[in-house]
Amino acid sequence: MDTLTSMKVFAAVVETGSFAAASDRLDMSRAMTSKYVAHLEEHLGTRLLQRTTRKLTLTESGSTYYERCVQILADISEAEEGALHLTEAPRGTLRLTVPVSFGILHMGPVISAYMKQYPDVKVDILVTDRRVDLLEEGLDMAIRIGSLSESGLVAKKFASDRVVICGSPEYLQKHGTPKTPAELAQHNCLTYSYAATGDEWKMEGPDGQHTVKVSGSLRATNGDLVKLAALGGVGLMRQPLFICGEDLRAGRLVEVLPEYRSYEMGIYAVYPSRKHLSAKVRTFVDFIAGAFNLKSDW
Repeated sequence: MDTLTSMKVFAAVVETGSFAAASDRLDMSRAMTSKYVAHLEEHLGTRLLQRTTRKLTLTESGSTYYERCVQILADISEAEEGALHLTEAPRGTLRLTVPVSFGILHMGPVISAYMKQYPDVKVDILVTDRRVDLLEEGLDMAIRIGSLSESGLVAKKFASDRVVICGSPEYLQKHGTPKTPAELAQHNCLTYSYAATGDEWKMEGPDGQHTVKVSGSLRATNGDLVKLAALGGVGLMRQPLFICGEDLRAGRLVEVLPEYRSYEMGIYAVYPSRKHLSAKVRTFVDFIAGAFNLKSDW
């Protein structure tokens, strides 16, 4: 039998003065009330109540145990009320992980606006391009870009992007602009370490799909570092528009092979479960969905 329920029944018997009155309070049969108390006494290996035909009295062990029961049950009730309150109003610490470039370039203002709207929420951010195990590292949620490999996680898409191949005018003037995907193999291609396809750049154009094995003098775990090298005229890069869109518009970078489209990717808010979702996670997911509104024009 459930020990916690037995404790509740025992406390009700003591407070009402009889098994019958406790049964009425708990909406439980008298036989079950007696069984719960008997289970508790057997579990503890001591008698808690002295029973006579006229009244019940606490034993010395019963009196001590009752005082602890009252405190424990009060603590449980307070914890339950606190948990319920947390599901109703966002508060506490929101622990999340975001990719480095996307977090710095695009999440900062959104997080600041969220914290102004929900001042009872603190935000603890792990900024990394490493794929983090949310449960293992005690995180509430993550911002993920591209393919989602983990099963059992809930993902809500809030934006999308596409990857482009580009280089600086200086580099293209010196080394020429590739006219076909195959020509990329002759260029210094700057690569991103965590790219799903590694050093194989895949694209699709008027003449079908192409996969080109590229190589170059720089490989980095951060897209912004790759972009800085491309801006410096070191080589060509393949990066998402949320990293290089502004530089393309300003002419600091030039897209090459624009008729050949690299892959498009979703940007997601990811969390472990919809069940018992805390208010801080629910409101943050809704907030970023509203802020980005399936944005794709970076």
